[in-house]
Amino acid sequence: MINFSIIIKSNQWPRRLFKVKKIYYKIIKYKKLFKFKKEVIYFCNLVLLNDSLIKKYNKIYKKSNKSTDVLTFISKVKKKYVNETHCDIMISAETLNKDAKRDNKNFYDHLTHLIVHSFLHINGYKHKRKSDFLIMKSKEIKILKKLGIPNPY
Repeated sequence: MINFSIIIKSNQWPRRLFKVKKIYYKIIKYKKLFKFKKEVIYFCNLVLLNDSLIKKYNKIYKKSNKSTDVLTFISKVKKKYVNETHCDIMISAETLNKDAKRDNKNFYDHLTHLIVHSFLHINGYKHKRKSDFLIMKSKEIKILKKLGIPNPY
């Protein structure tokens, strides 16, 4: 089971909320491709921020004093009869928009890519090593293709 909520912490997101929800429901149709586990209950927050807030979180938790497009935080909780995974996916509208313009991508296609990327992280995919990056990249491309989005790489 995947419990999902959207938290808006920036005035740049309310006008986009309808499309953000639509993107989430479109992505979650392919939840099997992400390898969400049936025996785990997921609690995912999509936290929509601006650059100054994401920079603050990036500095505190990742020791990087700059804004970024997305941060994904995951904690696993084992309870007596159930396993839970709690996730916060933080996305900055400003950096997302700058990156999309720089790379000549649609804002919402890029947002979809970031959510797909984070969902893969939630399910154990990493990209620190080149071999892991290639596996994750391939998975992202496959899922994005199903969503009608061209290869972002």
